[in-house]
Amino acid sequence: MQPAIEQSVKHMSSSIQAPSSVRPKRTSAKKPRVALALAGGGPLGAIYEIGALCALEEALAWPLNDCEHFVGVSAGGFIAAGLANGMTPKELCQLFITSEASQAKGKKAAFDPAWLMRPAYAELTYRLLQLPQLGFQSWWAWAFGKKSLMGALEKMAPVLPTGVFSNEEVHRQLARLFSQPGRTNDFRELSRRLTLVATHLDSGDAAPFGRPGWEHVPISKAIAASAALPGLFPPVEIDGRYYVDGALKKTMHATVALDEGVDVMFCLNPLVPFDATRPVFPRVGAPDAIPSMVEGGLPAVMNQTFRSLIHSRLELGMKQYERTYPDATIVLIEPDHRDPEMFLANTFSYRQRQTLAEHAYQQTRTLLRGQFTTLNNKLKRHGLGLSHECLFDLDRQLLSPSVPTPGAATQRQRLSAAIERLQDSVSDLHHAVQQGVVTRR
Repeated sequence: MQPAIEQSVKHMSSSIQAPSSVRPKRTSAKKPRVALALAGGGPLGAIYEIGALCALEEALAWPLNDCEHFVGVSAGGFIAAGLANGMTPKELCQLFITSEASQAKGKKAAFDPAWLMRPAYAELTYRLLQLPQLGFQSWWAWAFGKKSLMGALEKMAPVLPTGVFSNEEVHRQLARLFSQPGRTNDFRELSRRLTLVATHLDSGDAAPFGRPGWEHVPISKAIAASAALPGLFPPVEIDGRYYVDGALKKTMHATVALDEGVDVMFCLNPLVPFDATRPVFPRVGAPDAIPSMVEGGLPAVMNQTFRSLIHSRLELGMKQYERTYPDATIVLIEPDHRDPEMFLANTFSYRQRQTLAEHAYQQTRTLLRGQFTTLNNKLKRHGLGLSHECLFDLDRQLLSPSVPTPGAATQRQRLSAAIERLQDSVSDLHHAVQQGVVTRR
């Protein structure tokens, strides 16, 4: 059955491409104004975004480093800063995903997720030093102040640390990374626009580091502030003010670039709620499908809750973008909601980091194949387009063949891709008939 479908696709594609006027042409000679917005998601989000960006750049056959504006939130800020510094998605993959090889040769890792697990000793010490005084005040309020026990214990709240992991190590290591030859840790020295968004803790306002008035802050410090998720990391002090995760205000902050009138806005969101009611067929060796969130206990329930809250805001934001910026082509790339692998991932395993990056790469290619005709026509209006040859090459991989490839060309996937190509050819033929290039017989 599969060879027959393949032959039908080739025959129909050749018949459609016969008239030269049917071939898509660029409608604009000017250089497209493209921006890229990357949402947060911890180490998992960074891994997904690297794999997805590698797939997107290949499909576009256009360097993403040529984007005129990069917007990053939390973990997406690290990726955005790397791109703005001239690092390609493939180079980011080598630095962040395959750094295990460098460690094996005795070299210093480019970025080790273990840095995120360093205890916040300064914060913990500061809180513990308050314990004697606050403990006495609490006891006095209960014993002589006619306070209930719970009321008296409320006075002990300042003892609780605002974060358990240090973000100072992240700042130092990123400063080292961006201070290497050919890179910079200074917003003002970049050739491309870079905006890293955090949240001012005392006002709740967005803090767009990199914009006028905010560009004096080191890039590494801005990333640490944008990624300071309350409870995990202490707020970051900058110029006497404290800043936390930029996702507290918005999920994407794409308006920072859209307000400048860009033609194409690529948005990457790594965190989506998992739909356990409609699971996909996982690859061999992948986590089993989740029958119910409750079965995973509190971690699974909290994970799903957090993802749902973040994604609901994103959906509202995307609808608002479409209404407010009708002339811009906005492309959202995110994981499949039915994929358990991205939900159950352990991002602190080097081997799994490589597997997840390959998974994100293949999943993004599948997403782009499924929207090929519609998305390609939109991008053509701005002088961009998708490579049919690249996307439908099912043997293409991001990493070496030794890495497990969830998107490898299995028989089911080859059949699915053949059907996608057939649907794409039919759609192109229908479009040609409507334009009067091909006549009905």
